[in-house]
Amino acid sequence: MNGAETIRVRRSAYGARMPAENPAGEAFAIPVEAPVAIETNGIAYAVMMATPLQIEDFVTGFLMAEGLAAADEVGEVAVHAVDNGDWGAGYVARVNLPPERLGLIVERARRRVGDSSCGICGIEGVEAALRPLPLLTRRSRAGAPAIRRGLDALRAGQVLGRETHATHAAAFCDEAGNVIALREDVGRHNALDKLVGALARAGVDPAQGFIIVTSRCSYELVEKTARAGCPLLVAISAPTDLAVRRARAAGLRLCFVARDDTMLMMPDGAETDEGATPLVEP
Repeated sequence: MNGAETIRVRRSAYGARMPAENPAGEAFAIPVEAPVAIETNGIAYAVMMATPLQIEDFVTGFLMAEGLAAADEVGEVAVHAVDNGDWGAGYVARVNLPPERLGLIVERARRRVGDSSCGICGIEGVEAALRPLPLLTRRSRAGAPAIRRGLDALRAGQVLGRETHATHAAAFCDEAGNVIALREDVGRHNALDKLVGALARAGVDPAQGFIIVTSRCSYELVEKTARAGCPLLVAISAPTDLAVRRARAAGLRLCFVARDDTMLMMPDGAETDEGATPLVEP
């Protein structure tokens, strides 16, 4: 399974004739995108468009975010390739969850094709989309220097992103800002699912650090971070109003528009908590 493919392209100056330095064109890297069908206990649950790397991590994190399984309930993920020639290739990921999960699987089984920008395909009703999140009781001890350190390490670790300029990344850092795990994908939700799944499979507690994502802070990313039990989410871009509301209700700290020199954050009194490290130094 590859994360990127190379195609040949010719550069154009919007109508102006350019010298043909290389008649064969130049090499250009593009990310691989493929349908990944997730089957749980023999039931077709979802088809998601994703970069087919770390599929086992992706399936684990996706099922956890869906509320279908805990970290220790996801069995071995068997991945099978499906090739349709010039029309593309895909993958089927089969996994078994405990028998007591079967009723929920059947109830929420989704047979529609998802895409890399969709976070709640198959959810029926506003109430289901706005169901309460777990309440996070632990505060992150990561301060502003640690977040800056994590941002620098995230950029350095985006191998696929540097190659294609077309993927998102999600990284988990310890409270000193050291990157413990990093995952990339064409979809921002997929990258975070892969990260959460990787942490679960490695036995790493998300409560002991923070997550950085290279995208806007959408409501779905807040959902996935809170359900993973991580107390701090840092985003490169801004949040939506629903993301802010649900983060506040869950006790999830948000930092966003994170740049080299500054970042924004929601003031919620976390800096005054006993033992917590201020995010902005006085």
